[in-house]
Amino acid sequence: MSKVLFNIWRSTSSGGEFREYSTDITEGMVVLDAIHQIQAESANDLAVRWNCKAGKCGSCSAEINGRPKLMCMTRMSDVPQDKPIMVQPMKAFPVIRDLVTDVSANYRIKQRIKKFKPRPPDAPDGTWRIDQADVDRVQEFRKCIECFLCQNVCHVIREHDLIDEFAGPRHMVYTAALEMHPLDVEDRVGDLKYQDGIGYCNITKCCTNVCPENITITDNAIIPLKERVADRYYDPVKKLIRFFKK
Repeated sequence: MSKVLFNIWRSTSSGGEFREYSTDITEGMVVLDAIHQIQAESANDLAVRWNCKAGKCGSCSAEINGRPKLMCMTRMSDVPQDKPIMVQPMKAFPVIRDLVTDVSANYRIKQRIKKFKPRPPDAPDGTWRIDQADVDRVQEFRKCIECFLCQNVCHVIREHDLIDEFAGPRHMVYTAALEMHPLDVEDRVGDLKYQDGIGYCNITKCCTNVCPENITITDNAIIPLKERVADRYYDPVKKLIRFFKK
């Protein structure tokens, strides 16, 4: 057992400040355990969002020593303890209180994305025939737990506050899961360009680097979607074909 210092962001009437707390750490604890212990011992009014404590609900997202992480999946043994451990809310979203942020904008964005639209069945019994490779392609995207860490590190949202113009990596993953589904026939390419602002992404891969589910967001979701937009709106041959088809 050892005593560890924390600097935790606390909301105030004027905005907020870091306050120092200490607690005893034992083997096997994660950061969320320590936060709960501090909450029980010396900060009963500390607000923190959490649910499953198993890395599957995405609720306990925060920034630990400046790096976006899930508190329930960050072991204390992996965090340097030679100086106070800084725990603060995600910077890209408005703070509700202490470590809790307002991520509701993400749900509004998701609602505007066109839903799954299957093609007619291609078998007499009303079923479809699908290649397993096509099924496997979208399974990676289904692992997303909507922790919004990728949204938090995206510089378009974090630094430029353009969440109304750029849907962000989480929603590119969601769109990719629909667009690449072997049965889906809905057209979202125009929305990617004009509504979701996919052109704002300059492929820094910061979203991929923080994903707790190890989804290859940039290479497997965003770049293929960018290619679809480029093929439709910037390929001169395809533009010429569309012109003569009118």
